[in-house]
Amino acid sequence: MLHVLNHPLGDHLVTQLRDHTTEPSTFRTLSYHIGLLLALEATRDLPTGDRIVSTPMERHTGRMLAKTLAVIPILRAGLGMVQPFTDLFPDVSVGYVGLERDHTTAIARSYYQKLPPLAGKRVIVVDPMLATGGSALLALNVLHDAGATEISLVCIVAAPEGVKAVETAHPRVPIFTAALDRELSANKYILPGLGDFGDRLYGT
Repeated sequence: MLHVLNHPLGDHLVTQLRDHTTEPSTFRTLSYHIGLLLALEATRDLPTGDRIVSTPMERHTGRMLAKTLAVIPILRAGLGMVQPFTDLFPDVSVGYVGLERDHTTAIARSYYQKLPPLAGKRVIVVDPMLATGGSALLALNVLHDAGATEISLVCIVAAPEGVKAVETAHPRVPIFTAALDRELSANKYILPGLGDFGDRLYGT
């Protein structure tokens, strides 16, 4: 269920994101661009239905999206991945799950939830970094409890440990990432990674 983005532009963007000299303003632009590629990849299999329209020349039976989306960023870093989805899918619903990782124990805790109705929607969780998988697992559990039955996880960089954790606990949840990195450090940071995504995104 792991899908690694295979696109030369994706490689180009991730390399720039990794560069520690990339300024926050450029980092935000790069995050948007890689988010667009990932949004397209994660929605490649959306169902469509017939729609009859009249072109300037004649009537035509085309295809239209047949399922609505809900995108759920894990706060705060996930906010940097929302706009590509709202730009591509204007009718998308946006919810929020606030999780915070303890930098000593690497264990995530929930501090905020605000969700739209999820029944019957394709739900896409966005979180730039899939490290231990702790935050992703908490968010997925929250969404299952809220009635979501079709969930995808989209991230920019993933560690094998986090991928394994999600696949073990939620084997039916596909994971879309722009890069599968080598491993986690002793402090549970992704290597080679790109540092703290939220700090780099917001210049904190």
